[in-house]
Amino acid sequence: MANVAVYNMEGKEVGKMDLSDAVFGVEINEHLVHLAVVQNLANKRQGTQKAKTRSEVSGGGRKPWRQKGTGHARQGSIRAPQWKGGGVVFAPVPRDYSFKMNKKEKKAALKSVLTSRVQDNKLIVLDELKFDEIKTKDFKKVMDNLKVEKAMVVIADKDDKVILSARNLSKVNTAVAENINVYDVLKGDTLVITKDAVAKIEEVFA
Repeated sequence: MANVAVYNMEGKEVGKMDLSDAVFGVEINEHLVHLAVVQNLANKRQGTQKAKTRSEVSGGGRKPWRQKGTGHARQGSIRAPQWKGGGVVFAPVPRDYSFKMNKKEKKAALKSVLTSRVQDNKLIVLDELKFDEIKTKDFKKVMDNLKVEKAMVVIADKDDKVILSARNLSKVNTAVAENINVYDVLKGDTLVITKDAVAKIEEVFA
């Protein structure tokens, strides 16, 4: 069972905390982690690209010249792919790139990245993260106190003061414990997580 330090918003160590091996101490499955990242990126793709095939391009109803006797190669339409303004041979069409992963696979992938953050000493536990008002300056001060620049910050429950305070920091993302995913955890160099969020993650994903 991993034992990590707990810090306050001033960056001072205020205690220790044991992390559950069922979530933060599993065997890392790199294949599932890779699959989870690919799925996240694929599901974000719009897939709205479109080009017209020869059957969709307007015009070209008649044969441009007779079949034989002109000295030209035979042609059936001025909208064939070899003509300027013609259709595209294998034109892209709108499609859905998304695919599904099993719930167990998703859970295993998330546990793997959480374990990797612990093993790489890139997990910081906060005793709490609360602000009296929405202020980016205050959030930045907390990050500076923790000596963190690029981070994924996880809180237990939705808190607009925390989320909106971090919104203008380009290298910081926030998430509620129940909604974290593999890609977001990997995207931030450091995982900053509150004690309440740790308890919630262990409850949901164990």
